[in-house]
Parts: sequence; C-alpha cells; structure tokens
Amino acid sequence: MSIEFGTDGWRAIIAWDFTFANVQKVTLAIAQYVKVNYYKNNKKPPVLIGYDTRFLADEFALFAAKVLESEGINVKISVEDLPTPAVAYAACHSETAGALQFTASHNPPEYCGIKYIPNYGGPATAAITNEIVNYMADIEDRELIYNPAQIAKFDIRREYLDALKAMVNQDMIHKHKFNIGFDALFSTSRIFLSQVLSELNIKATVLHQNRDPLFGGGMPEPKPQYLKELMQLVKDQKLHAGIATDGDADRFAIIDETGSFLTPNQVLCLLTYHLVKNRKLSGSIVRTVATTHLLDKLASHFNLEIIETPVGFKYVGEAMRNGNVLIGGEESGGLSVKGHIPEKDGLLADLLILEMIAYENKPLSKIWQELLTDLKMELHQAREDFKLNNIQPKEIMAKLKENPPKTIANLSVTKVCDKDGLKFYIDKQSWLLVRPSGTEPLLRLYAESDNQDYLAKIMSDFSLIVKEVMENYKVLSAKK
Repeated sequence: MSIEFGTDGWRAIIAWDFTFANVQKVTLAIAQYVKVNYYKNNKKPPVLIGYDTRFLADEFALFAAKVLESEGINVKISVEDLPTPAVAYAACHSETAGALQFTASHNPPEYCGIKYIPNYGGPATAAITNEIVNYMADIEDRELIYNPAQIAKFDIRREYLDALKAMVNQDMIHKHKFNIGFDALFSTSRIFLSQVLSELNIKATVLHQNRDPLFGGGMPEPKPQYLKELMQLVKDQKLHAGIATDGDADRFAIIDETGSFLTPNQVLCLLTYHLVKNRKLSGSIVRTVATTHLLDKLASHFNLEIIETPVGFKYVGEAMRNGNVLIGGEESGGLSVKGHIPEKDGLLADLLILEMIAYENKPLSKIWQELLTDLKMELHQAREDFKLNNIQPKEIMAKLKENPPKTIANLSVTKVCDKDGLKFYIDKQSWLLVRPSGTEPLLRLYAESDNQDYLAKIMSDFSLIVKEVMENYKVLSAKK
C-alpha cells in the first residue's frame, strides 16, 4: 500500500492499512528524520508520544515507543490519552525532538492515524512530511529489537490547563456565573475540558464523558447531526451556551443559547471581533481559501491585514510562526490565537467564546447580530462532498482546470485562482472553491454569497458541472 500524509498526518482503517507493520515503517522513517534534524552535537532530546481514545491507539503508541527506542531515540509516552493541542504544547514547551500523536481526529471509529508534530508545536509542513516519506522508501522489513526496560512517561495535563487558563480573563469568566452544556463526544477533551471548566467556576452539564472507541455509534465530529442531544439540552435548560470538541480536541463546536449550531466561520468572525473590540489586541488575520470572506470585511473594518493560505492548518500555523498573527483559522473548525501554540485548539476556542459572552454580557445570538450590523453585511456558506468511486481526484481537477466554466449560475466568472484546488470568483461577494480532500477520496465544494437563493443556485449549477465532467471522464476512460 501507499502511505500518504494528507493535510494532517496519515490516517487509515485499522487492520486493513493501519497495521503494526505499517506503523513500524512510518515510525522508523520518523526516527531517521529525528536523527538527521535533531540529534546533533551529542544532543538527544526525547520524542514525546501521545494517543487519543480510539481502539488500539494506546497500543500503537507503545509499539511506536519501542520502535523509536530500538533506533536509539529517547522516548517519553503520555500517562493518559491526550488532546492533540496538549501534545503540541508539550512538544514546544520543553526540549524535545517533536512528538507523535496517534489519532484519526474526527474520522469514523474504524480509523486510526499518526501525525508528527515538530518541536515548534504545530503541524508538520509539507517539506517535513515529504522528507519522512522519502525515508520510508529505503526502509526494509526488519525484526524489532528493543530494551524491555519500562519506557519513560510524561504528564502534561496541569501545565497545559494552566496555559489555557492564562489565555483568558479568568476573573471575568468567574463573575459571569456560567451554566453551560458540554458534549465531550467520548473524546480526549472529556477530562481536560471538564477539569478546566470546574477550575473556572463554570457549571457544566457534561454529555458522553466516558471513553468509547465506537463513539456511541456515531462520529467524534462536532457537527449538528452528532450534537442534537447537546442542542436540545441547551434549549430545554435555557443554558448560556453549549460547547464540544472533536475526537482529539483540536476542533470546536459552539451552540448558542437558542440551541442553534454556530458554524466555524461564524465562530472565527466572533472571536476576531471579540479579540479586537474587547481585548484590544491586533495583528493579521489568517484564513484558508475555503474560509469565509467575512473575515476580510472584519480585517478592513479594523484596519488589519488578511492572509490567505491553502487548506490545512499546517499553512495557517506556518503563517502564525512567521508573523504577528492575531487569529488563524479554517472553516472546518480549527483555530488558534496570538500567544498560544501554532496548532488548532478546540478547548481554547470554547473557552474564548465563553470569555466573549462574559465581556459582552449578552446572548451569543445577539452578539452575532450586532457583528453583522457593524459590518453592514451578511454572508451565507454552503458545502458539499462528491464521492469519486474509483476516479482519481487529480484527474477530475485536471479536466476542470483545462476547461474551467466561464459562467456559474448565469453570471460570469471574473477570476480563477489555483492556490489550492480551483477558486472561482463570481462577483464581489460570491465565490466557489473545488478541491480534492487531503484525507478521503472526495472532491469538496465550498461556496459563499451574500444572497441565500443565489448561493443555492451556485452550488446546484456547479454540482451539475462536476457530474458532467465525471461522466465524460468515465466515457473517455472506457474507450481507452
């Protein structure tokens, strides 16, 4: 099989492709990367290893520790399952050679994954993962030989929770006397976020706080279809808000006081608004090509720079490491802010929303409406995924790039950008992006417009274009 690193590490189905043999191959390649890039001048900083709540994730982590040890790499393994942002925090706040995190994030229960986090505490860049993949090409099957002595452990919980609390105004939160709902979705945030909420004097009704590798028969993905119980809880008990994270707690979800789900695009805009207006912070705003241009309006409103990156937090994180960035985020539910790690952190996003409510002393829905009033604009978003059924995404993308549509929804396409996929600009406020998924055999469509009816027309029109390209490709392939 081909082991490929997507936008956030390598993920595959357990026992099908994600096997101990393949984990050994990836880990050996990472060991080589560590030796070349970290083990210099007699220095041998440890590689940290974390894992989420998935089936066998802890066993894969222990196995990887033994593989690294067999290669002469110093190793420390976590004492408990960890949020990815906690692993990233640990990697960059002590002398390390980075960290491995065994997680498949929000993917279905049958998946596991591995991501390498360099010692700067953010996602590995393409240059790093490419180097690791190159090392894999030279690795042959070998017997694992390791020292049976117990592997060293590390415990980052207290230090990481203190760092989270330092990122918010604790006094302001204490005074507000919150009563919220928290859906842990059986994830790594179940203990961490519950503890920090208690320490901040936030009363929380917690759902799905136990470890369940099957995620209750659902998905550890903080989307409305998996948060119905939380949404109903907030509405029925008239709570201030509902919060959640995904499986490894790097993505967030927010429910307002009416029980309505706020999209990640809305949350990004709200927190940008809050950090400038209430916290008096400044810096550039970083968003991916698939993320709302309402952030551009906020940047203009507050006289801030807007930076656009390809999809994937590794690009956002890189921008955050290299500049004065106030907030960086993506429409899939990841963000981080100035002063924190350059890795998305769902726990921090949840706490910052509560801080905003305390500052404003208003319901979330009202804060959102006031933001739109200040900007004198409202934008609507849509998204759709196309399963490709044995068609390579790059083939469809090549056909679209070769012959891009000149009109969409009866309006002229004014500009086409290929920073990541193909982004079609239709008018001043409307655009559509098509790109292949970095983790699944899908084409993803994203669109935005200031008119809801027009947005629906954009999506339906372009969906027909994609289906036609797919059918033509099948016909041409069959004739070969």
